[in-house]
This record gives sequence, C-alpha cells and structure tokens, in this order.
Amino acid sequence: MIVEILNWDDKVVGEQELDDGIFANVPRPDIVHRVVCWQLAKRRAGTHSTKEIGDVQGSTRKIYSQKGSGRARHGAIRAPQFRKGGVVFGPLVRSHAFKMNKKVRVLALSLALSAKIDSGALTIIDSAMLTECKTACLLKRPLLGRIAHKSLTLIVDHNPCNELKKSSANARYVNMLPTCGLNVYDLLKHKNLIMTVAAVKEIHSRLGNA
Repeated sequence: MIVEILNWDDKVVGEQELDDGIFANVPRPDIVHRVVCWQLAKRRAGTHSTKEIGDVQGSTRKIYSQKGSGRARHGAIRAPQFRKGGVVFGPLVRSHAFKMNKKVRVLALSLALSAKIDSGALTIIDSAMLTECKTACLLKRPLLGRIAHKSLTLIVDHNPCNELKKSSANARYVNMLPTCGLNVYDLLKHKNLIMTVAAVKEIHSRLGNA
C-alpha cells in the first residue's frame, strides 16, 4: 500500500509504503472489543470496599434469647439484616486486570490502524518538529487546520520534541503520543490520526516482528 507524505503546510512531499499485514487487515470488531475491555480493566483503581460482618463495630453477643420472646431468631447485632451491619458479598479492594495474549494485542492494534486507513483518517507527515512552544503556532498549521477542526486528532511521533509536547498540551482537539505509547483505545477515541515517517517505521518494526 502506497500513501502520500505531507508536511505541516499540507503539501505532498513524497510517498510512504505501508505493510499490508499491519495496515490492511480485515475488520474484526470482536478482537478490538476484547483489547479495549482489557485496557479499561487495567486502568481501574479497584479501591472499592465494604465492611463484612467481621469488620463492623458491635458486640458478638446474642441480642436476646433463642426462645420465649416471640421474635425471630437472631445472633449478633452485626448481622447483615440489621442497620449498620455487615455487607454480604460486597466489593473488596482488588485488581481488575486480566491476562491478554500478546498476539491478540498486536492484532487489535493492527486492526485499529487498518480501520483508520479504511476511513481515510490516517495522515502521514514527514516530520512533527516545531520551532516554537506555542499552542497557537501548532494550531495555525494548514494541515491541522484542515484535519483537526472540532474533531479529536492524535499525533504520533517516534521521538516527539519538547515543542510538540508543550504545544499540544493546551490544544483542545489535539493530543500527542510517542510510538511506544500507541494503543487501541486512543486510536478509537480520536477521529483523526497523524503519524510521522519515523513513527511508521517504528510501527513496522514493532508489529512486524511480533
């Protein structure tokens, strides 16, 4: 697959060959969904907690005699049926992460990149270098003016410069990621994807050998 290489001025400066094994996969929404669920599960803090019957404050003494009172049989006041009693099968502090095979993660990333190609949302640029640390300077670029107008855009570079990091930090519709941080969730979250030639080369090396 051959695509055009643009620059910040939205002019064609060359061509880039893309690996069909990475950028031309048949859609598999089920694989992508599995990996997104895996990412979101890993992201959960898991700090939810409730007190069981052994954790709440109160005596363990039987509240009244077993027989003769005409009331139901009860034990400790800390039982779940009483107010301020323990919680049965409540959530405890734990990790929600689960295992996902590397081949499945690599396949899902390839599928997400292929979806960007199919929808025409992937743009390859020669370099993401900037000369100023100003958000306005970044947003005034003709390429971003055409692509990132009120739609989330993700810029991916192999080794992003400090000017790009600081300029995109305050941009409302523009975010930046290094190649090593590229993931399925962010690809789906952003409508447009801008990748540098260096990032494409790194993606070929990273996913081609996986």
